Amino acid sequence: MPHVPFRISPMLAELTDAPFARGDWVFEEKYDGVRLVAYKEGPNISLISRNDINRADRYPEIVAAIRKIRAETLVLDGEVVVFDAKQISRFQLLQQSKGRPQYVVFDCLYKNGKDLRKESLAARRKALEKSVKPSGALILAARLAADGLKAFQIAKKRGLEGIIAKNAGAPYIEGRTSQWLKVKVHQEDEFVIGGFTKPGGVRQYFGALLLGAYTRDGKLHYAGKVGTGFDEKTLASLHRRLQGLVRPNSPFVEDPREKSATFVEPKLVAQISYGEWTEDVKLRHPVYLGLRDDKRAKEVVM
Repeated sequence: MPHVPFRISPMLAELTDAPFARGDWVFEEKYDGVRLVAYKEGPNISLISRNDINRADRYPEIVAAIRKIRAETLVLDGEVVVFDAKQISRFQLLQQSKGRPQYVVFDCLYKNGKDLRKESLAARRKALEKSVKPSGALILAARLAADGLKAFQIAKKRGLEGIIAKNAGAPYIEGRTSQWLKVKVHQEDEFVIGGFTKPGGVRQYFGALLLGAYTRDGKLHYAGKVGTGFDEKTLASLHRRLQGLVRPNSPFVEDPREKSATFVEPKLVAQISYGEWTEDVKLRHPVYLGLRDDKRAKEVVM
């Protein structure tokens, strides 16, 4: 049976404040989905998340499309997304199983016994384009413009989450690296759920989620609460999960100052969109988008 001799931790982009134009860099659309690394070993296909869970059973159409690729062995890096009517990827649609999941592929790390991780991104992209022919379930990451400033303007005009800038000469580096940089148009991040408040008015189950993020020293800091973005089904399912995590004291360094708060073990990670940070480091106008089961809580760092 054909075999890929390694498993990888994905290459991750660092956040940068502003778009830029730089020679030998490429600028791709930033997608709002779930990162998965695909391993093709003969007929066997694995789709491995960042927390090492195989999601192949969840996306059978993507698995079938990868299985049709002629290469005996292949490792692809990409993101599973669901697009809205304007062809903008929305994590909320993916999380709620609304729409067709597609695998947006942006890297090729191994092909027919050849390890490509030390090759340049430009060389890996060529290998990717030769291997993957876009189909219904498989598409290639879109390059927006050769100039990063123009790419950012395109992303802003289309309403994309942002852009990913990549050094075309860089090898594949596992973990967070400055060879890939992300520039956000819309503010959207992961936060740890550390508690919830009592419901008010006609709402059932809970009022708002108490959110936080870790600092480098491993302490969970309170970042505010989110009370919008929930439908009745989401409120009910989240409440059931939170009941099993209830704890007697707060997991946050700071006091959230919520009289009706119920605190929980900080294990669940929520995707949140927001306007900006306030001066006292709290989220302004946050909206709940969904839970992330592909990331550990300790990975959510301020």
